[in-house]
Amino acid sequence: MDPVEINAGAWYLRAPRADDRIDDRPAVVASFADPEIRRWRRRPSPGVEEADAYIRRRAQDWVRDERYAWSVCDPATGEMLGEVELAELDLAMGVAVATSWALPAARGRGMITTVLSAVLRFGFGGLGLHRVGCAWADGNAASARVAEKCGFTVEGRIRSSWVDGCGERYDVIIAGRLATDR
Repeated sequence: MDPVEINAGAWYLRAPRADDRIDDRPAVVASFADPEIRRWRRRPSPGVEEADAYIRRRAQDWVRDERYAWSVCDPATGEMLGEVELAELDLAMGVAVATSWALPAARGRGMITTVLSAVLRFGFGGLGLHRVGCAWADGNAASARVAEKCGFTVEGRIRSSWVDGCGERYDVIIAGRLATDR
């Protein structure tokens, strides 16, 4: 599928880019270096080469219908503030897993809740998905709040299955949302 752009009100969603008009690499590098993102997500070492590879993978994932990733952008400047995605995408089975991150300056404003809600509407309405899952390490309060606000139902816990950047183990909370959920 070709990348789909989404207007999410105060934010604009588009495919991650690194070209002569838009360069998301600085934001991607910043996400690789951010301690809070690194705590809860596996990230490569910060660097422009790694950011290039990251953006190229995101473009290939769209073509292969394996992952649809969107840069969350300020609509006036086009600046990338975060990312939201439907990963582990299986269109035949109608399932995906939602993931997201936000840079420090964009946190605490409801951005991820708003854009994830827009992506879920696209997933259920536009793609015909039946189920979208999400998971977060117990202790990641921000991800837990986003999941709750976006209508995910907690379905279980996988004990001691996440290791953060300091080597500490956490349980992972599993949640899901169905197309038939309110």
